[in-house]
Amino acid sequence: MITKERKQIRNSERRSSQPTVYPYIERNPKILNGIPIIEGTRISVATVAGYFQLGMSVDEILISLKHLTQAQVHSALAYYFDHRQEIEKQAATSSDTEYWKTQALLFPNSVINA
Repeated sequence: MITKERKQIRNSERRSSQPTVYPYIERNPKILNGIPIIEGTRISVATVAGYFQLGMSVDEILISLKHLTQAQVHSALAYYFDHRQEIEKQAATSSDTEYWKTQALLFPNSVINA
């Protein structure tokens, strides 16, 4: 006879072995260098996470990013919560001015260097 506790552990193991799918989230190497974005947009998961970290609710994020759906925002937040280190590293890189100065030097014909 299987106890209730054993059954819960078995169900938990079954769930954790299945890959998590995030509807509306994609990676495309041609868009934002392949960082996770909301499908069909150029809005990164890090952008949505940033708004959330500022204390914005899902409804407030939807007001700011009018073209997104509630499901897209929730999917982005789910991805963020499951991949917090990855997304926070992207956010740190995107706000690192020294990093972006080095990137600008790689493209001497850019508007910044003109």
